[in-house]
Amino acid sequence: MKYILALDQGTTSSRALLFDDKAQIKKTAQKEFRQIYPQEGWVEHHAWDIWNSQISVAREVIEESGIDLQDISAIGITNQRETTILWDKKTGDPIYHAIVWQCRRSASYVEELKKRGLEDFLRERTGLVPDAYFSATKILWLFDHVKGLRERAEAGEIAFGTVDSWIMWNLSRGQIHATDVTNASRTMLFNLEKLDWDQEILDLLDIPREILPRIEDSSGHFGFTHPEVFGGARIPITGVAGDQQAALFGQLCFEESMAKNTYGTGCFLLMNTGSRPVIKKSGLVATVAWKIGEEVLYALEGSIFNGGAAIQWLRDEMKLIADAPSSEEAALEVEDSGVVVVPAFTGLGAPYWDMYARGGIFGITRGTKRQHVIRATLEAIAFQSQDVLELMEKDSGIKLKSLFVDGGASANNFLMQFQADLLDMEIIRPENLESTALGAAFLAGLGVGLWKDKEELKNLKTEDRIFLPQKDQSWRQEKINLWRRAVERTLQWEEE
Repeated sequence: MKYILALDQGTTSSRALLFDDKAQIKKTAQKEFRQIYPQEGWVEHHAWDIWNSQISVAREVIEESGIDLQDISAIGITNQRETTILWDKKTGDPIYHAIVWQCRRSASYVEELKKRGLEDFLRERTGLVPDAYFSATKILWLFDHVKGLRERAEAGEIAFGTVDSWIMWNLSRGQIHATDVTNASRTMLFNLEKLDWDQEILDLLDIPREILPRIEDSSGHFGFTHPEVFGGARIPITGVAGDQQAALFGQLCFEESMAKNTYGTGCFLLMNTGSRPVIKKSGLVATVAWKIGEEVLYALEGSIFNGGAAIQWLRDEMKLIADAPSSEEAALEVEDSGVVVVPAFTGLGAPYWDMYARGGIFGITRGTKRQHVIRATLEAIAFQSQDVLELMEKDSGIKLKSLFVDGGASANNFLMQFQADLLDMEIIRPENLESTALGAAFLAGLGVGLWKDKEELKNLKTEDRIFLPQKDQSWRQEKINLWRRAVERTLQWEEE
């Protein structure tokens, strides 16, 4: 039996999963790590926390599974995207905390780019809407706030990477400074057509090319782990993709017009758009889905910043639930939410792209109970997804019949049924909700020849449940209208 070790480095935890050659999980381990909020709208991680948590769970699954290191054919990596880390090339030490994708500190840099008239130019080149979400303005903020950093970067002493690059650097003890096309396409520095760093953008933003990692295919040979990392073994790293593209691949959305929604910390809805990017001014972004050899596929993406994060908010800050699964029980204790929750904790993503929106609870009465707030928070996840999907169908000209789902919150049956009712389409949930890690494993397995092609992968996936819509159009429209009235009141809450 041969195995693939999938490293799934997420926003709130690091996970490791050992898949066998039938794509079944043999062992899994997970470790949460510290979230740092220095001030309102700022989100950071300690880069060493990311690495230490990831390597500890990787070693744990190997040790507890009892397999021989020689039986691990390859490593696949998937990661939280856009999160920005700069480190010293000689020592490997981070220069500053990792600035997380959710962080809004560089919003003023985005405003400056818009004032310079670069919005359309950046969209056409990168497929992205200029926003603090992406890596480029995070780099600019670091250059301006860490003394001497720009000079050191220009001298070639500093490395930039998204989390995949940071993990590979440490797995290889500094021998690999690389990323893949999917992660590169989330930086706002990558040319979607040329599939390379865009020199004109680098010049306009004054970001030295020397800091950037080399760009590879999503499935291919990145290099080997250093022998010291896993007890003398040199394991090839042959699959890398940002978490949402990995989930699209793990859901086997190989054909144009197939779509998936991942209900993680954020919610990310991606549709395969084939061999050409769909670039519109609507608020959705175009991104690379994956590149394998000569095949390059693109996706249309809607980003929702607060999905599962809203459930964590109910648990950790509001103390309304003991754990995530209990949110479903509470939601079913009332017949209707009665209120609308807009979880715009760090602004709103697609289709609003409002960095200054903030959350709210609307329609509270004397009779509002905790169960109403819990139910409305779950519904908000579905409403945000509905906003994105409606726009996606409009931009692509494709009417979807079904949506594949994955991620932790997709285990919530109430949420999935509400989503099916709201979208008026079937929701297909796989037996294995670990689509993100599975996608990384599939890419790595293809890269090392464990599976010969994508056709073989289709035999390895099974469905758990299909949720069918049960409501009529008038119910849907009434719910959507109320949601949009609530959203309207949260926009531009903070001063620019």
